[in-house]
Amino acid sequence: MKLDHIAVNVKDIDKSIDWYIKNLAAEILYRDDSWAMLNCDGTKLALTISAQHPPHIAFCVDNIKQIPGIPKYHRDGSAYVYTSDPDGNTIEYIYWPSLK
Repeated sequence: MKLDHIAVNVKDIDKSIDWYIKNLAAEILYRDDSWAMLNCDGTKLALTISAQHPPHIAFCVDNIKQIPGIPKYHRDGSAYVYTSDPDGNTIEYIYWPSLK
């Protein structure tokens, strides 16, 4: 597994996108009213609204069978499961079928 992205909760998607573009030269990979995916020099950063997604660290699996439990699906078609590490940090296992 490899690191796929880090997700942080923000209050205002547009304001946060502008900040990451200005301060980290981020590029927008995806955006809508409730979340955005940015590329920060090869590292993906998700900006999320807390009502939609928890802050988390996501790891990409090579096969959907590597996802523990029953996967759900994001609107972009990726399969995922959120779980917690022993300290309560949210970990996402994510599978991108379009990359296979």
